[in-house]
Amino acid sequence: QLQLVEFGGGLVKAGGSLRLSCAASGTDFKINTMTWFRQAPGKPRELVAEITIGDDANYADSVKGRFTISRGDAKNTVFLQMNSLRPEDTAVYYCAAPTFGAWGQGTQVTVSS
Repeated sequence: QLQLVEFGGGLVKAGGSLRLSCAASGTDFKINTMTWFRQAPGKPRELVAEITIGDDANYADSVKGRFTISRGDAKNTVFLQMNSLRPEDTAVYYCAAPTFGAWGQGTQVTVSS
């Protein structure tokens, strides 16, 4: 069974940066698409970024130019580099592998003004 674990959340001031990491275990195959979602209090979960098996990346309009998704050298690791953070980026961030229906437990990102 595929398991995902996120690392790297925390508290940062507006304009600062954080890097989230996600490590997948439970498969010997390269996961085709890996994604980052986020959910702020009282709001629906939204897709932040995704990266395909060919390393094509797509982003939500709200994070374009500020966030970068990338794959790590280790198989089935993915990162989310978040720069120029804003208070509205505050949310629980989840790593997900949609093809497998797998989600991480989430990591809290809080951006103070």
